[in-house]
Amino acid sequence: MTVSMDRSDARDFGPNYWDTDYVNLRGIQRTKKQTLLMVTDGNRLMMVKVLRQPDGVEQETGERQRAAVKAEVMYSPPACMFISWTCFSTTFVRPRLRWCVVSDSGEAMSARRVLVPASTNILYRLTSWRRIASRSASSFHQPCVGTARSNEENADINWDDLGFGHVPTDYMYVMRCSRDDKFSSGVLNRYGNIELSPSAGVLNYGQGLFEGLKAYQKQDGSGFLLFRPEENARRMQRGAERMCMPSLSVVQFIHAVKETVLANKRWVPPQGKGSLYIRPLLIGIGPVLGLAPAPDYMFLIYAAPVGTYFKEGLAPINLVIDDKIHRATPGGTGDVKTISNYAPALKAQTEAKTKGFTDVIYLDSINKKYLEEASSCNLFIVKGDVISTPATMGTILPGVTRKSIIEIAIDYGFRVEERLVSLEDLLDADEVFCTGTAVVVAPVSSITYQDQRYEYKTGTETVTQKLYNILTAIQMGLVEDRKNWTVEIK
Repeated sequence: MTVSMDRSDARDFGPNYWDTDYVNLRGIQRTKKQTLLMVTDGNRLMMVKVLRQPDGVEQETGERQRAAVKAEVMYSPPACMFISWTCFSTTFVRPRLRWCVVSDSGEAMSARRVLVPASTNILYRLTSWRRIASRSASSFHQPCVGTARSNEENADINWDDLGFGHVPTDYMYVMRCSRDDKFSSGVLNRYGNIELSPSAGVLNYGQGLFEGLKAYQKQDGSGFLLFRPEENARRMQRGAERMCMPSLSVVQFIHAVKETVLANKRWVPPQGKGSLYIRPLLIGIGPVLGLAPAPDYMFLIYAAPVGTYFKEGLAPINLVIDDKIHRATPGGTGDVKTISNYAPALKAQTEAKTKGFTDVIYLDSINKKYLEEASSCNLFIVKGDVISTPATMGTILPGVTRKSIIEIAIDYGFRVEERLVSLEDLLDADEVFCTGTAVVVAPVSSITYQDQRYEYKTGTETVTQKLYNILTAIQMGLVEDRKNWTVEIK
């Protein structure tokens, strides 16, 4: 058997693939002359002893080269045995991109890109150690396309018929660490199910966070744009501190998002047809029985192409006020994006939709007279040249789109107030709109409270439409980004 390192973006590795998902392994035996690692073909595991580099293999000189090291199979346990995995990295390739190629009798069988720092100046070496939760070999037996980037043309999908639903894409990004460690490097896995212990912290005690952001196709097709991803990263950090979880750095978060977009680039809709919705998750996966933080954590990102969030599309929506069910309470977690905030809203939202409403507006739980949020978006009201939005005081999520709309409105001469917004203020408003990553800026046509319907101004000449046009032009790169809000991916 031969284990080789290929520093090229190889694409064709023959008909038979091993999708082995190489990641770092803590405690692997390694000396100057040999290294032990585990490989699998989906049916069996093999412990391989990698011997010293053959004589005559030189460092990169600019030409495409392949450096091989001899190896021999040491042990082949049953496929159901739980294992951890290791990854090799090669030098002289683009930063943070490494290829590990496993071949049999000279015919390459597997290629997997891994994400590690570009900090080595030798031909190849094991990267920084990181323990990975054990998984069976059979769970890795999935089709592999030879490269962790989708190089095909656009996905076979009707871009004109996109809603906001789950569409499985090609890859997901995964990182793991223990509670006392820090997240280091991650990997791109084929999109698919994950294994969790029945006693995982996220399943038993809801210890989890999620984020949402979008990637837009650039107008000239030369790449993609993210909108203020550092804000999502910082919000996840705040949420992780509140939920007693380790968190990623802003740089790690943005890097993971970029890798996910590039790996699923054929699923990014053409400009004007939608966007690639990106869903980062941070969850406690370690087992717990008594109430306590989980010992181990997973950061995961998946993505899906989406159109408009509400079934009305870009048409104005109709909301109803629920004064009996409350989304959050003071001292709780209403201001962080924890997964446990959203299921309690399902009852009110489901009942509202059965009555023909688009979504629900929730009031504060103390006075039951001040606006807070809708189920998944922030609220704004317009009265004259004054735009008001409920202040985030511990029970309202500080939305990235909300923050951006406030800044845009100020730039364009509106007076913006973050304050307590009462029912009376709402019912007397000229316009009402919702903001959020998923909904962007959604105009509200009517609000029903205690069986009485109140209508609001909508249309092309409204403040709402003006703000929507400005925001989306920045997000899609149609105008100069003077605020440096967008991050380009090529």
